[in-house]
Amino acid sequence: MYVVHFYEEKLVVLSQLRSGYPEVGEDVKIKGRKGKVLSVNQEDERIIHISVLLEKATKNKFVEDPRKKKRR
Repeated sequence: MYVVHFYEEKLVVLSQLRSGYPEVGEDVKIKGRKGKVLSVNQEDERIIHISVLLEKATKNKFVEDPRKKKRR
């Protein structure tokens, strides 16, 4: 079992206790966001630090129809 810490830049995104860990270049999905593993650093025999590049979250913009404005 490994303690796996996922980092995006210098920010910890997720820490998990896993039986295995992803390799460099592998696709991962963390908190509903797709990403790619950039590097894997083994700090100890059980502690693994993984740098990931996650997609930016896109927000749907609401387009208001000017004909549906409230009229007073």
